This record gives sequence, structure tokens and C-alpha cells, in this order.
Amino acid sequence: MPSMWLTDMQKIGVAFCSGGGLFLFGGVLMFFDRSMLAMGNILFLIGLTLIIGLQKTFIFFARRQKLKGTAAFAAGILLILLRWPLTGFLVELYGIFVLFGDFFATIASFAGNIPIVGPYIQLALQKISGGRRNAELPV
Repeated sequence: MPSMWLTDMQKIGVAFCSGGGLFLFGGVLMFFDRSMLAMGNILFLIGLTLIIGLQKTFIFFARRQKLKGTAAFAAGILLILLRWPLTGFLVELYGIFVLFGDFFATIASFAGNIPIVGPYIQLALQKISGGRRNAELPV
């Protein structure tokens, strides 16, 4: 089966991001286990860097519109490492919504094609994102 347009490095990055998501989910299921949340954050950041590259990752987190989200995400990781996992996770979750909120509408358009539950997922993600679809992108 031919793969999509991803390079080998990007495929590894997708695996790291997926592992990070699983560790974050597991950390929440285990009543905010600090070590699992920290490992999930580390894997997610490594995977994101492998997918889009080091320079683009830095540019993404350093954009003026995203500085509040970057600060909240970093503060959340720091709070998790300082043994405040519930508070840190909530602060980090806010940072994730600020950083990646523009992508929810894009995800919703793809999720709308899922049989039976697709329209419900699409509606929920559009409400979360506020109806904006990559509003800051010049393309």
C-alpha cells in the first residue's frame, strides 16, 4: 500500500505524537498521574518537531497571536513537573485550545465524512472553534 506524502521523519513524528496523546490520555485516566502526563508532553513536542521541523515549530510557538497559548502550555508543563498535575493539565489544556483552536474547524470538515457520528462531531468542533477556519493563514 503506497504511503501518503509523509517522509520517514514525519512518519516517526506522527508515531511520537500518537504516543504522546496516548500517554496524556492514560495520565488523565490514572487520576492525573504526573509521570504519564510529563511523558505525554515530551513525546508530543518531539513528534510535532519531527513533523514540521525545528524552525517551523519555533515560529509556530513564537507567533505574536499565539504567545498567550505558548505561555499557558509551558506553564502547564512546568506545573505538572512541580507536582501540581491537575492544575497544570487544566492550564495546559487552555494553552492547547489557544494554540491549536484554528485547526478544529479543519478537523471538523474531515470528521464530517464519518458515517452516522460525523455530523455530530463536526458540529461540536465547529462550536469549539467559533466557526473560524484558519483565519490567520494568508492562503
